[in-house]
Amino acid sequence: MKILLVEDEENVADFIRRGLEEEEFIVDVSYDGKDGFLKATTDEYDLIILDVMLPGVDGVDLCKLIRMKEIITPILMLTAKDTIEDKVRGLDSGADDYLTKPFAFDELLARIRALIRRKSLSVEPLKCADLKLDPLKRKVSRAGKDIYLRPKEFGLLEFLMRNKNKVVSRSEILKNVWGYDFDPATNVVDVHINFLRDKIDRDYDKKLIKTVRGSGYMIREDD
Repeated sequence: MKILLVEDEENVADFIRRGLEEEEFIVDVSYDGKDGFLKATTDEYDLIILDVMLPGVDGVDLCKLIRMKEIITPILMLTAKDTIEDKVRGLDSGADDYLTKPFAFDELLARIRALIRRKSLSVEPLKCADLKLDPLKRKVSRAGKDIYLRPKEFGLLEFLMRNKNKVVSRSEILKNVWGYDFDPATNVVDVHINFLRDKIDRDYDKKLIKTVRGSGYMIREDD
């Protein structure tokens, strides 16, 4: 397994690299965003670890640039910022998980393994009525018409479609799509559901995304 680590603090980078190499990972290290982007787009990795505060190009912008290249490698973001707004910003940039500094190496390792397991899930195209989602190409279409989704919108739709005809709660969505147990009062799920409805259902008579009052949401073929 090969990992790209983009971290400007040499002592932190060395700590992570040595720990991962002891676990038999191959680790490439970049100390700034520009070199990280070059490595991410010219080599193949099983996982990318990005620090948010980077010289040149910060981690959030770097994550966006990587995703714009249609690179679907799992990305774990590291940062000293721990507000919900910072987490949402990082995850909405296309990151798959978010770990706050300081952290225990065992937790970092567990998150890395979880992301790699998640990557190994089926990449077969998903379908619900005339809605299609291709996890590998990261493309969505309905009735043959391509639909552009932002990274977290795509992740939310993929989670709903993998649980087709099943009600999923807000807490399940937060955990599986955002990777964090946020304050249950947050409306981030409802906001992104509305974004999806606007793109997936608005122009069609058949509405696929359902609200199950008091329980959560589901995507269903039949009314």
